Amino acid sequence: MRIALSSDERTELTDFLVRELEARGHTLLRFGAIAEGDPEVDWPLASSKAARAVARGEADEGIVCCWTGTGASIAANKVRGIRAALCHDAETARGARIWNHANVLALSLRATSIPVAKEILDAWFSTPYSTDDWNQQQIARVRELEAQEASTTGS
Repeated sequence: MRIALSSDERTELTDFLVRELEARGHTLLRFGAIAEGDPEVDWPLASSKAARAVARGEADEGIVCCWTGTGASIAANKVRGIRAALCHDAETARGARIWNHANVLALSLRATSIPVAKEILDAWFSTPYSTDDWNQQQIARVRELEAQEASTTGS
């Protein structure tokens, strides 16, 4: 799987994510402070680059990081077609996949320990999107909101 990975700083967690994702056989597209020569390390820029890679199909999924994870998730969610979820534990990651069909995982550089990050990744990659009618309807409604917003803003 191709994973777009971004962060506004390089930390022990980002180093772990690179090693762990590559060990799981994923191909990484890196953005921000963890990419060679990327001058755009601010969280809105790094996160939106990763999200755009997912939205364009250059990456299958994304992981965006910043100090709290909140800013990275906000920036990623500004990209049409992205459903970024800030996850602090495996159960939240599992729910984000099942009910929200999240395609971008947001992590806090400050609050996410390496063991918890591993649990989150395990849950994220092992949990499929739900296919039941109710959840499909919810995702359709999210897409309708996106389309409505795009039509009112001219995007």
